[in-house]
Amino acid sequence: MSLRKPKVTPKLPKTRKKKAHTAIAAIPLKKPDKIEYICKAFYKYDDSVHKQFCVFAIETIVEFTSFSYEVSVEIVKEKNVLNFILMGLKAKTNVVPVVQPARTELLFEDLIGDYVVNVVKQDGAINTGEFHFNIYKKEILLTKQYKTNKKNNRLFCKFEVTDKEFSFS
Repeated sequence: MSLRKPKVTPKLPKTRKKKAHTAIAAIPLKKPDKIEYICKAFYKYDDSVHKQFCVFAIETIVEFTSFSYEVSVEIVKEKNVLNFILMGLKAKTNVVPVVQPARTELLFEDLIGDYVVNVVKQDGAINTGEFHFNIYKKEILLTKQYKTNKKNNRLFCKFEVTDKEFSFS
C-alpha cells in the first residue's frame, strides 16, 4: 500500500481556554472535605528590585518526586477581595529532581488593611481567608478562614501566616 501526499493539511481542533469567572460561578459536585492546598501569607524583601512585597504562596500538600511542578494561578483583584483561581499544575524545568510540593508565589505591593482572599478550584469550590495587613508594624493577621455558603462547597484549602518566611530590608 503506497502513501500519497495529502492535498490539504488536516485541521486540529482548538483546546478550550478556561475562564476564571466561570470557575467562580460553577457549582461543584458533592465530595468530602480534603485539604489539598495551603495558602501562606508573608512579607518578602526582593534585593533585585529593592522592594518589599506581600506574598501569597499557594502550595500543594502532596509532594512530587520525579518532577517539580508549579501551581498555575489566575488572579482576579477587586477592591479588597483577591480571587486566586487554581488553573492546574505546570511542570518546571529542573536538572536535579527534588522531593517538594508544587508551589507558586504571588507578589503584591499595595496591601494595607483588611483583605478577603478566595481560593477557587476549577470545579467551583471556594475557600475564604480574611487577612489584616499592617506594613508599619510588619505583621499579618489571619482573622478568619471558612468555606463560603455555596451548594456542595467543600473544604480543600488551609490558610496560614508563616513567620519563618518573613524577610525585611
